[in-house]
Amino acid sequence: MNKQIRIILPIAVAVIVWFLPVPDGLTPNAMRFLGIFLGVILALILEPLPNSAVGLIGCTLAGALKLVPMPDGKAATLGSSLGWTLSGFVDSTVWLIFVAYMFALGYEKTGLGKRVALMLIKKLGGKALGLGFATALADLCLAPFIPSNTARSAGSVYPVVKNIPPMYGSLPDNEPRKIGAYLMWICIATTSVTSSMFFTGLAPNLLALSLIGKVPGVDPASVVITWMDWFWCMLPVGVILFILVPVLTYVIYPPTQKVFPETPKWAATELEKLGAVTFKEWQMAGMALIALLLWIFGAKYFNATMVALIVLCLMIILDVISWEDVISNKSAWNTLTWFATLVAMAGGLARVGFLKWLGALCAGYLSGYGIFIIMFGLLALFYFSHYFFASLTAHTTAIMPVLLATGAAVPGLDIRVLGMMLAGSLGIMGILTPYGTGPSPVYYNTGYIERKTFWLFGSLYGFIFFAVYAVFAMFWFPKML
Repeated sequence: MNKQIRIILPIAVAVIVWFLPVPDGLTPNAMRFLGIFLGVILALILEPLPNSAVGLIGCTLAGALKLVPMPDGKAATLGSSLGWTLSGFVDSTVWLIFVAYMFALGYEKTGLGKRVALMLIKKLGGKALGLGFATALADLCLAPFIPSNTARSAGSVYPVVKNIPPMYGSLPDNEPRKIGAYLMWICIATTSVTSSMFFTGLAPNLLALSLIGKVPGVDPASVVITWMDWFWCMLPVGVILFILVPVLTYVIYPPTQKVFPETPKWAATELEKLGAVTFKEWQMAGMALIALLLWIFGAKYFNATMVALIVLCLMIILDVISWEDVISNKSAWNTLTWFATLVAMAGGLARVGFLKWLGALCAGYLSGYGIFIIMFGLLALFYFSHYFFASLTAHTTAIMPVLLATGAAVPGLDIRVLGMMLAGSLGIMGILTPYGTGPSPVYYNTGYIERKTFWLFGSLYGFIFFAVYAVFAMFWFPKML
């Protein structure tokens, strides 16, 4: 599809919805805002422009046209429209995502991420199953601090792991099953699991939780989910899936070679090249530990974003990263703009009354079903609809507000539990397709795994992940929240 068509289609959708008859219960401005919102979502999928630019254009257009009323329902003014347009930039979750990108930069700049991966491979890499667990553990060690699984898996783990298969003559066009295919699949399946295990393991996790407080009629203070709330909810299912990935892959997709005596030696040589652990690496490890301890034990005293900002300031003061590193990190600023505008757009759906209207409409169709069935159905719909999205962020922004509004309209349904159920599934659903999450195309395009196998395993692991996750989401989460 050429760029002109990718530009025209989102505009056409926005214009068509704009001029549709206004249903009872909605205002003309609500329909107009919906048209812009759907156009933004389609543009995020088709990518005629960078995603952050798409979000900014959508926000600016809706704000300039004064489509979003003030919080008390009064007509928008010049000041309130500007305030809404920029509202996402003062959202604490958006800044937590931004600072977490600085953590990733610290791991990369100091070399600590690479050292961790090499140390694990040196210890566990002599046999195929151990090598599988070493690559998985490398991702796990970085997951609490790096919210981009692309930066974590494709940027830190893959550059180390990719060197191993060629050592044994395992190449995409020559004996890929010897070890290459096995390792590549473990990498992508593991990062999907670790992305769900931690609140800060995937940027859309944070975006999803911020949307819970924007559900019409819900007090934001009553639905706060902390780092530790997330951790305890996800701990049992995360551990099960994390262990399952290397073991299951070893059983159903085993490498043809089982012993790799040269791998620990290679890792040891690479570690020697790195030299002794540097002072900067110790500092980075200390900063990560401080952040983790404050997220776990300091929730009564510090907001999670404040913790991240404190640690960022310490990293700058101690020169772990420089201010030049911060201002020149295009990915971080791009993500901040993207998420800030999407938070505002999702909040706009509530402000114009669309979510309340749609939630009541959907809840009417669900009347007569038990809460258990409704929550399971909403979770399944959210999870498997990811087949139609190439972006977890676009998926979250498009689908989650609607499902949350639907749940909020069902009497007796705990919206906090439903929100955690939906948000916690975001990482694991990335396994479904070769485009389901950021690192997927990296491993898909290595050529080690055949196209049909990648699709088949994506569906197989996706269904297994969902089945295990759903059990804990339905029975464990309510006890933890």
